[in-house]
Amino acid sequence: MTATKTQRQHRIAALLERNAVSSQAQLVELLAADGVLATQATVSRDLDDLGAVKVRVPGGETVYAIPELARDRLAPEDHLRRVLGEWVAEVAHSGNIVVLRTPPGSAHVVGSALDRAGLDEIVGTVAGDDTVIVVASEKSGGAKVARRLSALAGI
Repeated sequence: MTATKTQRQHRIAALLERNAVSSQAQLVELLAADGVLATQATVSRDLDDLGAVKVRVPGGETVYAIPELARDRLAPEDHLRRVLGEWVAEVAHSGNIVVLRTPPGSAHVVGSALDRAGLDEIVGTVAGDDTVIVVASEKSGGAKVARRLSALAGI
């Protein structure tokens, strides 16, 4: 079947949500099994368009994920709760700085979710490999933001 770009990207997003996809070749095969023919080059462009990133999952394997995948279905706070609950292992603070620890290769997923949530008490984030630095507003302060993020993460 020849799918439009939008249809193909919708299927890719659904496949990434249901499967641990570790390579573009695997994604091409999954699409073919779903009746959609696409080349690796096309899949590569689609992944880029969708904002897909590689994240490390328990066990050390890296798989494709779309940080905002659930955003359209969930309220912003519910989406943030899901991302923080899944990826944040530790929360600490000092002054107006909050430090979030994640599994290796996952900090950008958390940083992106925080940025997209548009929380007034957060000025911005900087994500590394396994650490997200969150700058809290002066009004809110790091302790208050750390408590809120900890609660959202369930820790």
